[in-house]
Amino acid sequence: MLNLKDKSTQFLNEALEENPELFLIKHEVTSDHHIRVIIDSDSNVSIEDCMAVSRKIEHQLDRDEIDFSVEVASPGVSEPLTLPRQYKKNLGRKLELRLADDSLIKGDLVEVDSEGVTLEWKAREPKPVGKGKHTVEKSEKFSFDEIKMAKVMVIFNKK
Repeated sequence: MLNLKDKSTQFLNEALEENPELFLIKHEVTSDHHIRVIIDSDSNVSIEDCMAVSRKIEHQLDRDEIDFSVEVASPGVSEPLTLPRQYKKNLGRKLELRLADDSLIKGDLVEVDSEGVTLEWKAREPKPVGKGKHTVEKSEKFSFDEIKMAKVMVIFNKK
């Protein structure tokens, strides 16, 4: 007999197959039978998307067999990016990367491929000749393996 995690996984996979733009970030079942699902999308996750996934799971499980609750949400703005697929929808946005060596890089996400991401940013560096600093354009590719954490930077424009 399948347990609650296995059953909910089966119905969750069916829901994701029905809408291939959606993909799974996290799925957990607590000891008190709370099913928590975090989904993302190649564009935007709507409330309707969350409701459809929730209903797919909820309507297939029997509350007479086991009492459970279902929560389906999209990742919050402060949540780190965890899958390569999430980077693609954030092309053109500012990212903050924490690398494996604990260095921090902030820049514009300009490219994503199967190996990693490319960021561009401006930096102040000493002039090659003479005193003082000048601004230089930087561009660097980072492999997914060397990225410890990545977050989209939320920037508010002042008017």
